[in-house]
Amino acid sequence: MLNLWTFLLLSFLTSFRAVFGGVGDSSVSENPFTPKASVIRYWNKEIRNEIPITHFFLSKVSPLTAVDSAGFSKLAAQNDLASHLPSFCSAAKLFCFPDLSSSLEKQSGDVNFADYATRNFTNYGTDRLSGVDSFKNYSENTNFVRDSFRRYSRDSAGHKEQFSNYGSEGNVVDQSFNSYATHATGGSGDFDNYNKDVNNPNVRFNSYAVDSKGHGQSFTRYTDFANAGNGQSFSNYGKNGNGVPNDFSSYGRRANAVGSGFSGYGESAKGANDSFTSYAFDSNVPLNNFKSYGDGGNAAVNSFSSYRDQSGAGVDSFQSYAKNSNGEKVDFTNYGQSFFGGTDKFTGYGKGAVGHSIGFKIYGRDNTFKDYSKKGITFGSYKESSSETAQVKASGSVSNKWVEPGKFFREKMLKRGTVMPMPDIKDKMPERSFLPRTIVSKIPFSSSRIDELKRIFRAGDNSTLETLMLEALKECERAPSPGETKRCVGSAEDMIDFATSVLGRNVEVRTTENVNGSKQNIKIGTVRGINGGKVTKSVSCHQSLYPYLLYYCHSVPKVRVYEADILDPNSMEKINHGVAICHLDTSSWSSNHGAFLALGSGPGRIEVCHWIFENDMTWTIADS
Repeated sequence: MLNLWTFLLLSFLTSFRAVFGGVGDSSVSENPFTPKASVIRYWNKEIRNEIPITHFFLSKVSPLTAVDSAGFSKLAAQNDLASHLPSFCSAAKLFCFPDLSSSLEKQSGDVNFADYATRNFTNYGTDRLSGVDSFKNYSENTNFVRDSFRRYSRDSAGHKEQFSNYGSEGNVVDQSFNSYATHATGGSGDFDNYNKDVNNPNVRFNSYAVDSKGHGQSFTRYTDFANAGNGQSFSNYGKNGNGVPNDFSSYGRRANAVGSGFSGYGESAKGANDSFTSYAFDSNVPLNNFKSYGDGGNAAVNSFSSYRDQSGAGVDSFQSYAKNSNGEKVDFTNYGQSFFGGTDKFTGYGKGAVGHSIGFKIYGRDNTFKDYSKKGITFGSYKESSSETAQVKASGSVSNKWVEPGKFFREKMLKRGTVMPMPDIKDKMPERSFLPRTIVSKIPFSSSRIDELKRIFRAGDNSTLETLMLEALKECERAPSPGETKRCVGSAEDMIDFATSVLGRNVEVRTTENVNGSKQNIKIGTVRGINGGKVTKSVSCHQSLYPYLLYYCHSVPKVRVYEADILDPNSMEKINHGVAICHLDTSSWSSNHGAFLALGSGPGRIEVCHWIFENDMTWTIADS
């Protein structure tokens, strides 16, 4: 006769195997109280078909142990996660900014900082006499680039700083150069190839080189190929400086939607010499704000040559630029020759200035001048606003270069034998995991409670992390577009609930198999239309950048979903299995949408297809 405990154990194991048997041998040994085990049970309870939970979906679930999950859930309920943030971030696989190391205030002699990362250089180089510090390949290929150069090189004389290949190919860059080179005399700072090919750059040059004399700065190939983010903040840069030359050459070239703010730049400076050559050249929607730039300056020379040339649209604001200045010379040569329009606003430009000379030569169109000085201004080959811009926008004939080839395509391309470019579908966001519902439900999720969130995740005021959280929250809080059903989800259970609420319980989830074929030509192999290729319902989920894994999930009407084998066009070998979604109704899309820039036409006139990128997914009703 079986012992009672043996009987109960065998009964439990039988039930356990029945629950977890569909996900592979590794799941059989899963502790039944972990978040993963909980999600597997939830899947089997909510999904009414024989399709097992996929390893892809399960890989997003929190890796917390049963003990850690219970412990952090209790801390969340007590509003005490902040005191255990490092261990919480590590155990739950979250995106949290690392704490900086102790400040490296003293170094003797010249120093070459090669292959460094996440360091604190506060007060470094104070009172330094001459010498050179070189930062080469610093923070390269790093996921979270966080460095502090506060008060770096303050009160120095003849000291040079060289930043070469700094922060290249990083993801989420947060660097502070506050009060850098304050009261410095002579010397220079060179930023060459700084933050190339990064994602979400946020670099602050607040009060940089204030009260300095002859301490020049050179920004060459700064943030080339960068993507999104607040870009750079130059607040009070060079204020009260004397004879400070600044050269921004090839700044922001081929970047995408990166903004820069120049507030109080060169204010009350003497003999400033700033050159913006090929700034924002060949980029997409650059956003630059020059507020009180050169206000009260004396004998300054500013040159904007080939600024924003050949870019896709873009918006620049010059508020109180050169206001109350004396003998200031500003040249805008070949400024704003953007494809696809662009808008510039000049408010109070040169107002109250004396002896100034401001020239606009071969300057672009669509600009507004309000309360502008009428003296000392010349316009040569200046293009006024015209209907030509609207015609270009409608045709899209010169703007397809601003969307990565293959990012959007027509439905007719999805047939066997088609050779087409594939965009970079690699996920460039930090690797993160969902939180268990027992924890995420206890953490605020509202822009109105950002102060609580900043405390939990240790985000400083105006920090990169605060900005990223606010952007994600506001997108989640945005009213849905016409016909759209949307929800942001931070747990696997929440995603399952949203998908089944829209599609019913007979669903399955799909994603593109890998990233092979990215940024090269591919050949389409076998194509299969989901639901027989008919118009169907789907729920697409796209990542948002947030401390824990957060997806923006939405359903839009009138789509078709396809699966396609992706082949190497030369060897004809299968290298990937892609999932694509085609939007048949684009009537509510903006006329500036990247799809129309790439394909021509406009809202409601064509269908638009795109691949499901790495780690994004689409849910559909399961095929019978």
